[in-house]
Amino acid sequence: MPLITTKAIVLSSLKFGDTSLIVKCYTEEEGLKSYLIRGILKSKKGGIKAAYFQPLTQLQIVANHNSKNNLNSIKEVKVVQPYKTIYLDVVKQSVVLFLSEILSNVIQEEEQNKALFQYIETAFLWLDLHSNVANFHLLFLLNLTGFLGFYPDLSQKERLGFNLLEGNFSDEIHNKNVIHKNEFYQLKKLLGINFDIIESVSYSKKERQLVLQIIIQYFKLHLGSFRNPKSLQVLETVFS
Repeated sequence: MPLITTKAIVLSSLKFGDTSLIVKCYTEEEGLKSYLIRGILKSKKGGIKAAYFQPLTQLQIVANHNSKNNLNSIKEVKVVQPYKTIYLDVVKQSVVLFLSEILSNVIQEEEQNKALFQYIETAFLWLDLHSNVANFHLLFLLNLTGFLGFYPDLSQKERLGFNLLEGNFSDEIHNKNVIHKNEFYQLKKLLGINFDIIESVSYSKKERQLVLQIIIQYFKLHLGSFRNPKSLQVLETVFS
């Protein structure tokens, strides 16, 4: 079986038996892949370490990808973009845990998507390097919808509301899927911007929670399998 070398971003890891891990990664070359890493939890020097597989760690791996089996194997691994602050900062750790759970939920395709990989890669490098990150998760999720196929249609911004089901601006403010007034105003602050602008966006704690609830509802309406992240409560506690 040929070996493949690829960059990979860890989405999740799950203990398997007493000494092994099942790790889900999003790879640059072949999309979503799962790996069984046997014996990694045994105490030993050298080799592949469990610490490499924390959520959203950026790796380069040499792996066997088995087309007949959902579980692949990793032969070599190294961290290619070591984070300087993420794992030392409680707020950033909570954001990473929350977003890794959502990414594990919404990324289902095994096909290569280099644009999506690069978006995730660069977004978390930005998070690592910046200190004003209270709104990072909001913009990350909103811009993620562009790769999932339902980024908001930004035409006709003069309308009174936004239809979460249709993904466009609307004057039908009595429609149950249309947000308007304060909800609409707060969501509009994030539309069409990138991470270089996010530090200038101001939200109160209550407004931030409101916008997150809107974005989660938007995901639910467009992704039938989407479920509330278990880590949502932790995130809300950190920002409360």
